[in-house]
Amino acid sequence: MTVRQAIQDVTDRIAARSRDTRRDYLNRLDAAKEQGVYRGALSCGNLAHGFAACSPSEKAALAGNKALNLGIVTSYNDMLSAHQPYQFYPDIIKEAAREIGATAQVAGGVPAMCDGVTQGQPGMDLSLFSRDVIAMSTAIALSHNMFDAAVYLGICDKIVPGLVIGALAFGHLPAVFVPAGPMPSGLPNDEKSKIRQLYAEGKVGRAELLEAESKSYHSPGTCTFYGTANSNQMLMEIMGLHLPGASFVNPGTPLRDALTREATRRALSLTKEGNNYTPIGHILDEKAFVNGLVGLHATGGSTNHTMHLIAMAAAAGLQITWDDMSDLSDATPLLARVYPNGVADVNHFHAAGGMGFLIKELLESGHLHEDVKTVWGSGLSNYSVEAKLVENQLAFEPAPAESALPKVLTSAREPFQESGGLKLLAGNLGRSVIKVSAVKPEHRVIEAPARVFHSQEGLQAAFKAGELNTDMIAVVRFAGPKALGMPELHNLTPPLSVLQARGLKVALLTDGRMSGASGKVPAAIHMTPEAVDGGPISKIRDGDMIRLDANEGTLTFLGDEKEFFSRTPATEDLRSQHFGMGRELFAGFRNLVGVADRGASVFN
Repeated sequence: MTVRQAIQDVTDRIAARSRDTRRDYLNRLDAAKEQGVYRGALSCGNLAHGFAACSPSEKAALAGNKALNLGIVTSYNDMLSAHQPYQFYPDIIKEAAREIGATAQVAGGVPAMCDGVTQGQPGMDLSLFSRDVIAMSTAIALSHNMFDAAVYLGICDKIVPGLVIGALAFGHLPAVFVPAGPMPSGLPNDEKSKIRQLYAEGKVGRAELLEAESKSYHSPGTCTFYGTANSNQMLMEIMGLHLPGASFVNPGTPLRDALTREATRRALSLTKEGNNYTPIGHILDEKAFVNGLVGLHATGGSTNHTMHLIAMAAAAGLQITWDDMSDLSDATPLLARVYPNGVADVNHFHAAGGMGFLIKELLESGHLHEDVKTVWGSGLSNYSVEAKLVENQLAFEPAPAESALPKVLTSAREPFQESGGLKLLAGNLGRSVIKVSAVKPEHRVIEAPARVFHSQEGLQAAFKAGELNTDMIAVVRFAGPKALGMPELHNLTPPLSVLQARGLKVALLTDGRMSGASGKVPAAIHMTPEAVDGGPISKIRDGDMIRLDANEGTLTFLGDEKEFFSRTPATEDLRSQHFGMGRELFAGFRNLVGVADRGASVFN
């Protein structure tokens, strides 16, 4: 299979740009591989601590350095629906390991916070930073040097990117990522959204809103809309770190458990003691990341990954830019319509043919690199399958030739649009990104006066006071990584959607984030340079004319540029927002964090 020239060109320039950093990374990986895992060479005290809680047979195996030992890094907690299913995974994994003469230990846990709980709350200021905390927690878990391979139990927003970054720090170890799956479909997401808008207008009360939310988010598993959590799962499969067909199988099903057992066996088969050594650092090369970006664009995935994928790639010695993402978006057709890009949810996507059909279509149309390494072997075509149970045995069957739901998942021959779901915006205001797959064509170009706010609460208050009754581009600044930690501003979607429904031309411009569920209102997000750095967004005043053109990829102040850039940047005293709910502990992160288009990472 030959990849299209536009895809190859981006891949080649990433490889060329990253030549030195990738070489250095691989050299470190090779050195770690040669050092190996020497449990038998540990001091008696070291080793005794390492297996004190094991059974006698496991101790005997580990003491003699005979058995392979699998590390489990888990994001389990029982408050959050996506992570609750992981409670029993360690037992399943340990049993599967014992069946083939290996051992498995929970190496450590990582924090797993939910943006759905913290939206609009002080805790949201910790959300993006939690990714890098998770990476460091992963490193601590694996630092005991007791493991020949690892499996990673994580699914939601910052958890998977953090686990990947941490796993790449141990890039000489094989790694398999094990999903928990989405909850079954509940109240349709578009119906839930309508209730949110009615609540924003004061037409229904809190009881009605809570009832709708509870019917939508109703059981263990990820939320069913296509936000960052489910974009993570798509990425792990298309980048070759999941088993084929594993991403969107519901929790608590026999197929889900069978996939977890097989993931255990697979991870142990990839160690350097066997004939199929496949460490994660070799899997995640420039081709794998380009495949991930193509998948993100083809499915209209989360805007959060315009930062996460950059940070993940950097951990592998690869340098990816927003320009790379934008060029790939221009070259990639949109093949999926999953809420907020449509009315279907991820269960409908999976039923339509899911990842197997998507990968098959993108491979056949030349949009993906086939010649990659994966945890399932060489070649991405191995993922053009569906996972099933046949007579209680795990089987992989060819993906369907046609989508079962063409309005949800279509072929590359008849895409929903010729370009992908994400777009880079650039102009005299700086650089930002926008998710266009959910925005109707008539709303993709907005020229309107600015209305400036220094917090999302300020916009909410103006809406409730009835002050927002004209066309506008709402500017919400001082929400960037250095300012607050770059909280998501998803709570602004209902009021802005109400204004749009009233016939007003509205858009959002912010140095903060929107959720992976960014919706139908055009939102220029992740603006860099951010306001706290004196970026152009800090110079915007009420009434300034701004043009957002998602078709051309431009974001422009319309007026006297000389006068505009001579303005004194606005400032804001943010100290009161740096304390409470643990935010005071992250002052160092706010000082260290990089800019959005370099991943907003403290590891820069």
